[in-house]
Formats: sequence, structure tokens, C-alpha cells
Amino acid sequence: MSAPPPVPAETTKSFGNGDTARASLEALRSEIAKAVVGQDPAVTGLVVALLCRGHVLLEGVPGVAKTLLVRALAASLELDTKRVQFTPDLMPSDVTGSLVYDARTAEFSFQPGPVFTHLLLADEINRTPPKTQSSLLEAMEERQVTVDGTPRQLPDPFLVAATQNPVEYEGTYPLPEAQLDRFLLKLTVPLPSREEEINVLTRHSEGFDPRDLQSAGIRPVAGPADLEAARNAVARTKISPEIAGYVVDICRATRESPSLALGVSPRGATALLSTARAWAWLTGRDYVIPDDVKALALPTLRHRVHLRPEAEMEGVTPDSVITAVLAHVPVPR
Repeated sequence: MSAPPPVPAETTKSFGNGDTARASLEALRSEIAKAVVGQDPAVTGLVVALLCRGHVLLEGVPGVAKTLLVRALAASLELDTKRVQFTPDLMPSDVTGSLVYDARTAEFSFQPGPVFTHLLLADEINRTPPKTQSSLLEAMEERQVTVDGTPRQLPDPFLVAATQNPVEYEGTYPLPEAQLDRFLLKLTVPLPSREEEINVLTRHSEGFDPRDLQSAGIRPVAGPADLEAARNAVARTKISPEIAGYVVDICRATRESPSLALGVSPRGATALLSTARAWAWLTGRDYVIPDDVKALALPTLRHRVHLRPEAEMEGVTPDSVITAVLAHVPVPR
């Protein structure tokens, strides 16, 4: 998945209809680039997730700006963001909130947890036990949390960006398949190239402070109105029966792969159709083509398949299996 083509700067001002919303969201790339070097695919993936009302799993080694990326996105969109460091002793109420007794009134009042925000950064989500991990399930799926039998709505937009370290698994609690399936995309955040890393060091030597995004010059270039207009435009993007059939054929082919113990579910097929639709709109079209499906297949499906142990021992990866499937499934003409 690469970044969509740039749009003229003079079109990135006003809010409202689909074209200006697309221009405003495209301007996010250059705004976030003031703080984060490279990582265009991850930026675009986060925007796709916002358009599809989905959530993102960010995987990368420590120190590749996963936290900074989410904070810069929130600042560029003028959205609230909160961060939770997941640890083995974190309780579900530390995420969702809890009832607190007020001695003055002799009553319990609800104290909202950090999940009540627009962008929640769930840092190292695999370091907390399943009970706390599952506290996010209702929030991610239903956009609400229930405490003491009372459901409480979360703000809109709402996106969970969860991170995990792909290298160090000691003392971690891998996410179960059912919870992985709740993430719309799994984005890999790679190490920067040599030139990009030199750029990072140069910025820091010139006084860049990742804790102070205002000093980096990041300003809101889009807002909730743009996002709502964009979502409405994405919903109008046309999907032909041939494209729907192509998505189904890809997902069914994963279920028949000898390397996989578990293929993509119908929910995964729906997710791929949604992300391809958002990608088509971001690239300036009001209809989906097979290349849109191919562009989003890896980030949408890689966490929805489960390798057989023998395939894993042979060095097979989910990405290689999905790439092979894409090469063999006939493309509609």
C-alpha cells in the first residue's frame, strides 16, 4: 500500500463536500511529515481506518515513532487523543472507567477512563492479560462501554491504535484470533532508511522535541466536518458485482491454502471491501477497481489468517501466503 497521489495545495482549504474533504485529508500527509519522517503507508492506513470506522494494530520495534505518529495524526485532525501503557497489572477499569464513591453526596459517580477519547493509543497491548485486553472489545465493536449495567457512548470519531513489538514475546499475552479480527488493519511500521534516519537525527540536533508538536509547526488541516463528508463520499463509491466476487474469491482461496489452518472469515471479506472502497475514494475515483483490492489486501488480511505449525517452521509468512493467493486468483476484466 503506497500513499495516494498528491492534490493541489490550493484545494486544501475549505470543509464540506467530498472533493474538499479529500484534499484536506491528503494534506494530513505533509502535516504529519513535520514530525514523522517517512511512514506514508502507515499514515494512509490510519486515514483509511478513520474513513471505515475501524481500528488499527501497529506492529514495529520500539523507537520507530508509532506513538508520535498517532499523536501527530490527532493534532492534524484536531482530535483528542489519550495513551494507555498496557502492563501486566492493568485492570479493565483502568481503561474503561469506574464508579467512584463521593463521601460528600453519599453517591457513586462514573469516572470516565482513557477510552473516552477520539484516538486511543493502546501501547503494547499484548503485555496485558486477556481480561484487560477484552475490555476494549465492546468499545471497539459497539462504540460504547458498559459499567454497572449502564451503557455509555464513546465519542465519534473513535479509533483504537494498538501497538505491539514483533520481536520480544517473553511475558506477553498474544491477542486471540477473535480479538485480532476486530482490527480493521494491521500495519507494519518498518525501520527508516539510511537517508530518513539521517533526517531524524538532523531534526533532533536542530531542537525538535517530539513531546511538543506545536513547536514543530503542526496545525489542524482537517476536522470532524471533513471526516464526515469523506465518509459520506466513500459510502457513495460504487462497487460492481465483479469486484465483490473478486473479494470473495480471494478470501475463499485463503481457506483452501495448505499453509493455513485458518483462512479469512466473511467479516474479513467485508473489511477488505470497505478498505478498498476507501482507498479508491482517496485516489480520486468513485468506483473500485481490482488494484484497490490488491493494495489493501495485505494490511486488511494478514492478521486474519493463521499459519499451520509446519508452514511456520518452513519460514512461510501470512504476507507470502496472501501474495500467492493474489497471484493465482483470476482478476475480473
